[in-house]
Amino acid sequence: MRKLQRLAMDTRALSVFLSVAETLNFSRTAENLHMSVSAVSRAVARLEQEVGQPLFDRDRRSVALNHAGREFRDFARRSLADWQQLQRKLDSEGELAGEISLYCSVTASHTFLAPILAAFRASHPAVDIMMHTGDQADGVGRVLDGHDDLAVTIRPLQSPTRLDFLPLVDSPLQFCMPASHCQVRERVLDEQERGEIEWDSLPLIVPERGTTKELLDDWLRDRGIRPRIYAQVAGHEAIVAMVSLGLGVGIAPQLVIESSGLGEGVETVDIENGLPSLSIGLAALRQRLSSPLVKSLWDVAGQTYPGSV
Repeated sequence: MRKLQRLAMDTRALSVFLSVAETLNFSRTAENLHMSVSAVSRAVARLEQEVGQPLFDRDRRSVALNHAGREFRDFARRSLADWQQLQRKLDSEGELAGEISLYCSVTASHTFLAPILAAFRASHPAVDIMMHTGDQADGVGRVLDGHDDLAVTIRPLQSPTRLDFLPLVDSPLQFCMPASHCQVRERVLDEQERGEIEWDSLPLIVPERGTTKELLDDWLRDRGIRPRIYAQVAGHEAIVAMVSLGLGVGIAPQLVIESSGLGEGVETVDIENGLPSLSIGLAALRQRLSSPLVKSLWDVAGQTYPGSV
C-alpha cells in the first residue's frame, strides 16, 4: 500500500504509463509527449520496479498489457483522477482544472461537439480536452474499458448497467443511394417506379458493427430479406463516401449524411415503414460521473441541447 501511495504522487510517470497503455507503442508515446524513447522506457521501468513485476509483455514486434498492467492501469487512472480532484480542492479560487478524455467520430468532432466544447471552454478554460476520433461504434467499448471518460455515440440497444447515457439529439436512420447517374441509382429509381425495391439483389454497404448494424439486421430479418452485402466498413462517414462513388446503397444517420461533407453526393431512399430514429448522446461510466471534471462536461452538454434531454 505504501508503494502505491508513493506512486500516486508521481503523476508524470503515471501519465507516461497510461499513454503507453493506450498506444502500445513506446515511440508513439514519446512523440505524443515530446519525450525521448529512452525517457519513456525509463519511466515505465521505474514503475515496474516499484510494482515488483512487468506491466507489459513486449518483444521486438509488439507491446501488450499483461494482467498486472491492466490492474495497474485502473489504479493509475484512479490515482490521477484523485490527484486532480485534490488539486482542485487546494485551489483557493476553486477553478476546475485537469484533463478529460473524449472519444467521437470525425463528423461529431466538428459539428455535434462544436457548441458543447465552445460553451465548456467558456466556463472552464483551465480544463484540457484530450480528444480521440474513430468509429462511433467503438465509443461504448472504449468507455467501458476505461480508455476514455466520455464518448459521443448512438444509444446501444442493450446498455450495460454501469453505463450512463445522456441523449442529446435524435437522427433518423436512412438508406441512401448515389446522387449522380450510375447503374446503382438507375436501378433503385426503376424499382421505386415499379413499386417495390428488390433489396435481396441490391449491393448494400453496411456498418461492420454497432447499433446501426443491429437495427439493419433486425429490419432485414423482419422482412425475410437475405441481402447482397457489397462491403462492411467501419464508420458511417465511410459508408456515405462509398455510396457517393456509386458503389452501392448504404445506411447512415441523417445527421451524418448532412454533416459529413458528402451529403451532395448521395440521396436518401424513401421506404415504407421507415427505419427507426437513433438517439445520439454522451456515454460515460456511472462511477466516472462522480468526477467534477467529467460531470461538468456532461452538464454543459445537457444544457447545450436541452430540448432532447
